Amino acid sequence: MLNLLFLRVYATGQEINLAELEQKLAASHNISRARFARVKPKSIKMESPPLLFNLGNFKIHLKDEDLTFNARVKIFDIGALSIGLYHERTPYASRDIEHLAVTFAGQDILEQEFLDCLNSVLRVLAPEMPGLAVDPEFYEDYSIYHFANMVNMPDPAVVLLGEATAFSQQIREELDRNRLAYSTEDLAYISWDSALLCDPEYPGDLVDLIEFANVQLLELRSYDSRLGWQMDRMYDDIEDADQLRQFSRIKKYHQIMTGLMELIADVSEVFERIDNLIRITEDTYYARVYEITLRVLRVKSWKETVQRKLDVIGQIYSMLSNEVNVQHSNFLEWTIIVLIAMEFAFAIWQSFN
Repeated sequence: MLNLLFLRVYATGQEINLAELEQKLAASHNISRARFARVKPKSIKMESPPLLFNLGNFKIHLKDEDLTFNARVKIFDIGALSIGLYHERTPYASRDIEHLAVTFAGQDILEQEFLDCLNSVLRVLAPEMPGLAVDPEFYEDYSIYHFANMVNMPDPAVVLLGEATAFSQQIREELDRNRLAYSTEDLAYISWDSALLCDPEYPGDLVDLIEFANVQLLELRSYDSRLGWQMDRMYDDIEDADQLRQFSRIKKYHQIMTGLMELIADVSEVFERIDNLIRITEDTYYARVYEITLRVLRVKSWKETVQRKLDVIGQIYSMLSNEVNVQHSNFLEWTIIVLIAMEFAFAIWQSFN
């Protein structure tokens, strides 16, 4: 058995109420919740399992054969859509895996298919989520190759790098650093844009873990982009405010601070939900695969980048707050001075009368 899975994850820019959406789509679509099948229910915890539904089958025409794919979509409550294109064949040979990995390297050949699937998903969701918009150019892609036994072991470097060439020992050693095995009958190679899995049975749980890691990465990239845009706008707003008179400037500062406070609260909440999308509590092997996938995808670096931007925004908020407080203090001081002066003037006026 040979399985190919090509993933693309897109960001919606908004949180999704899965329970409500599931209820609305149930009448017209065969909706289910994605579940882990091979581990104990308590081993992996998801607060809100993603919705799953089928988009149907289609064919890809290659030079030497036609491949039938099944398209499915997962919808995550944190605001991500994951489209998976699946192909299965039996029997197979190691050269089949290598040939297909080179053919589909970079997923360029699947551009139109992914775009068609994305448009299909948006048509389904449009009546239930008015205003939903997805940038088709902003996504994470990942390719997973699964084969059933070591007898048909392909060259991991060819599969993971998508090139049929004589790789150096250094490259092979680098790939081996991210190789794991639970028994003598299985293995998992993880790289930054593809994985090679060997298992007598289809390792659906491992595939899901790798997919969830890509969802986390995309959402972090999405919020990093959003924060970058908001910071540029924030600096422009502060510059414009500095050109105003004192009372208008303070009013503008209050508006900026309100927006920053809402942004920090919103992003911090989603940031925590992204971080807690999934928790592995007992299964050591699955935890290692998930941990290595997060490391290879550099999810930690993206978390740190987002956190740094949140910290900068928090510091700007504090500076504006201090400036507003100073202006208020100055205003109160001048008010007191004016009142005292008026009281003296009134007393002098009374003395002359």
